[in-house]
This record gives sequence, C-alpha cells and structure tokens, in this order.
Amino acid sequence: MQERFPAALAAGLLSLSIGTPVQADYLVKEVGSFYVGGKETALSGQPPVEIAFSPGMKPLKVDPNGEFEVGQMYVQYVKLAQPKSKIPVLMWHGGGLTGVTWETKPDGAPGWQQSFLAAGYDVYVSDSVERGRATWSRFYDSTPVFRTKKEGWELFRIGPPGSWDASPARRTAFPDTQFPTAAYDQFAKEYTPRWLTNDKLILDAYQQLVERVCPCIVIVHSQGGWFGYTTALNHPDRIRALVAVEPSAAPDPAKVEAARLRNVPILAVWGDHLATHPQWPGFVKQSETLRAAVREAGGTFDWLSLPDRDIRGNTHMLMMDRNSDQIARMVQQWLGERGL
Repeated sequence: MQERFPAALAAGLLSLSIGTPVQADYLVKEVGSFYVGGKETALSGQPPVEIAFSPGMKPLKVDPNGEFEVGQMYVQYVKLAQPKSKIPVLMWHGGGLTGVTWETKPDGAPGWQQSFLAAGYDVYVSDSVERGRATWSRFYDSTPVFRTKKEGWELFRIGPPGSWDASPARRTAFPDTQFPTAAYDQFAKEYTPRWLTNDKLILDAYQQLVERVCPCIVIVHSQGGWFGYTTALNHPDRIRALVAVEPSAAPDPAKVEAARLRNVPILAVWGDHLATHPQWPGFVKQSETLRAAVREAGGTFDWLSLPDRDIRGNTHMLMMDRNSDQIARMVQQWLGERGL
C-alpha cells in the first residue's frame, strides 16, 4: 500500500492553499451538446388515455403507442479557443447522480469542470442513460432505486454510520470533513433514480462516446469506475489515461485481459474514513486486485490515498469538498507527468 504516488509531487502540491480559487483565465470557443447511444423501441397494445396538458384545458385523447428513442446519453462539451492539451477530458459521474457532479459545487464554488478548463483541457461532461438530460423511458423491467439523504450522508462518508438526522442541526459529520455540510441538502437535489438493469445500455453509450471524440483522458467517479475500466479494456488505443475517483467496482482480472491496460496509465484517487463504512473496504479491494494484475502485466496503475499524504477529511464526493481544487491540481500534474 506504499509507494503509490510520487512523494515529491504530492509534497509540492500540499503547499497550495486549500481555499485557493480556480482562476478562470481562458477563452471558450464553443459550448454545445449531443446525444450518443440509444435505440428505437416500439410500444403497442396500450389503451388511449385522456390528458389535460394544462390547467383548465379540455382533455385530449392521446395514443401512447408508437416508436420511441431509449437508452441514449447526453453529453455537454466546452471547447477552448486555445487548449493546452491536444486531447479532451471526459467526466463520467457515479450512481444515482448526474453530470452536475463535475460542474458548480453545491456550495456555489467552481467544480472540476472549470478547474480542468482553466488547466487547458476541453471538457465533456455526460448525463448517463436515464439520468438528467439523457431523459427517462418506460421500458425497463425493474423498479428504480432512489437514494435517501441518509444513505448519501453515510455512504459518501460525510458522517459515520448512524450520524444522520433529518434536522441539519443534529447531523454529525466527521470532525475533519472537507464536505461543505451546510450545502448537503442542496447537493441532495441532484439525487436521481437509478435502474439496475441498464448497464449494457450505459456501457454501449460510453463506448460510442469514446469512439466519437477520443483519443481522450477519462475521469470517472464511483459507479462510473466500472464503465471506465471496461471501456479502457475495450478501447485501449483511444484512452490515453484513466483517472478513477473512488471507483465502487472494477472488472475481475480473472475474467478480463488486464494486459490490455498496459499502455493506459491509471490513477485511482481515494479519500478518508474508508474503513468506517462496511461497504468501502470491498469497493477498494476490487480496484486493488485489478491494479496488481495491471502492474504485473507491465502497466502503470498509481494509487493516491489522500490520508497517506496527510490530506484529511475527504469524502466520496471529493470533487465537491472544500479542498477539491487542490486534488484536481494533483490529478492534473499526474497527467502532465505523462505528457497529457
């Protein structure tokens, strides 16, 4: 678990002020969006229904049958007039969340999208299948999972198990937490339904995105970890580096060819208090197992444990934490060391 991240690099970055704001000294050339993935699906045999679309409107008879597009992913991009990097950064969010993860933080401070733009990268932020602006469909055979505010507070390690209370005044965060707890309820507005049966559609959409805009750097978070690892395994020629921010799953090296990742530098980034929640040691173990296989195959898989570098209190949502700019700079310097 030692010698995971260059000590000199980390030491130099620790001198940066946690509160130092992102300097938005860049010129944007283009902001746009598009959809990738998805397929046409038809609905038939449903009875017509009468719907009043506005208050006081006479109901209209509506036929719900017909053809629909489902399984698509929404992607927003920001391109710089003079990017410093020749390849863009793609940011993929976690389960029950949206691309907002990477945008403005819940306390109103700039997020990683702006940090990477300021560092000279074009940035693509996705809303995965069935999330946010990717829209929703009626064709899944499972019930969506909805995250409670209690689950988010404890699973994301803002506070220990049993520390949640509906009253903000009675919630107990870790004493050293970096999360802006006064903005937690604002953060919880991002929580979105999550289906457990559409992983193939999500993976297909991510792979189509990579085929469309890469070569690129991919930064993933939480549930996005498995999609990032798997897409890199399938497209090692298109992904120049993969940054996995607290990935909650990883492919089993016994079932995949880890050597395919030999030329894809990988950095896994981990926050604090991982041992305090029963699920996290298992999540970490999956990436540790994959890391060992990649390194054995001759690949680069670095491991940045923030507490090991004396950076304390980071949560699962470390891109929203108060010191998120500091961590973004560490990732950017790691990329720079690899010519990216």
